[in-house]
Amino acid sequence: MPNTVLVVDDEAVIRARLKGYFEREGYRVLEAADGEQMWQQFAKQHIDLVMLDVNLPGLDGLSLARDLRSRSDVGIILVTGRDETIDKIVGLEMGADDYVTKPFELRELLVRVKNLLWRMSLVKKAQQEVVAQFERNDDQIVFDQYILELNSRKLKKGEEVIKLTKAEFELLTAFALHPQQVMSRERLMQQTSHRSEDVNDRTIDVLIRRLRNKLHTELFVTVHGEGYLFATKVED
Repeated sequence: MPNTVLVVDDEAVIRARLKGYFEREGYRVLEAADGEQMWQQFAKQHIDLVMLDVNLPGLDGLSLARDLRSRSDVGIILVTGRDETIDKIVGLEMGADDYVTKPFELRELLVRVKNLLWRMSLVKKAQQEVVAQFERNDDQIVFDQYILELNSRKLKKGEEVIKLTKAEFELLTAFALHPQQVMSRERLMQQTSHRSEDVNDRTIDVLIRRLRNKLHTELFVTVHGEGYLFATKVED
């Protein structure tokens, strides 16, 4: 079954161009002109990846990316005419997986789509393998004062549920499975479906900063020149 891609752009010409190109490459392509139409598409069917224009009428693409990430694990590629580094960082902060600027080469965008879907499939497979290592009623990783529930994708501290994005959950799971081990940024990048070739290190640093803000800061130790270490023990 082909992957389903949703193109969200207020310019009909761009939607038609992307739809025609990606359908020729074997994808199922849906269209939306704004956030309202985007949510309508999500309500009707499964979508694997969204190409989301930043400059949309009404609610902008960055805000939509944030809302989308809070509700879904779908792949998100932001598309914009701006090429400022800060915009890319904000996009990643909002939960996007990748970022391209207009005008873009269709072949480059195709490669980014293929690679993101491939990384997402690897992460999903790895998570399924991790969960399979646990018994049906024992899918929890316990450390410090926290409980990481793999099946439900939740992090709890007592009765409190700590909200994590997809990438934050994936990264924390990687740390929890390798406690007290130094992990390079490259290795950590392989554990998440985030993908952005030009800001790999920045992506991991941003995610680590967000995890430090949500959990205990001292859990994530920077090992200069090597990577990061998860400085706690995981209960058996």
